[in-house]
Amino acid sequence: MAKKIKKSDFITTGTVAENHRARFDYNINETFIAGMVLLGPEVKSLRFGHANIRDAYGVIERGEIYMSNMLISAYDNQGYSSHEERRNRKLLLNHREIVKIINALNRKGSSLVAMKLFFDAHGRAKLLIGLGTGKKLYDKRESTKERDWSREKARLMAH
Repeated sequence: MAKKIKKSDFITTGTVAENHRARFDYNINETFIAGMVLLGPEVKSLRFGHANIRDAYGVIERGEIYMSNMLISAYDNQGYSSHEERRNRKLLLNHREIVKIINALNRKGSSLVAMKLFFDAHGRAKLLIGLGTGKKLYDKRESTKERDWSREKARLMAH
């Protein structure tokens, strides 16, 4: 039997899931906010925060952009219908944005990464995606040093 649902557990606006490693693993050049084509149980599952976008990436299929490998868990209280948890989900973008992303992804080394999944003020599920290139190991070390130095500098300035 499924767990009892309370209205206070719902996420109506705000962040559902965030990919904290996106800016660490990639040099993000440009960001876009995209809507998604979702099924009913997927939206209900998102309202409870049952999503993981850590491994999600963008792919091009038939001139459209899809987000692949994004996990939205099955909704507990659903009836007979179910959805595939890691299916490709179509992103809703303007035509200019789609053309810009496709041209960028055709260049070597470019990636489309999911950064943040949230509900906007109207209650619609949106995805913040970043277009960038992957960092090398020495770039990651450099950003770690820079982050540590800025923390140390803030501590020194506070005293």
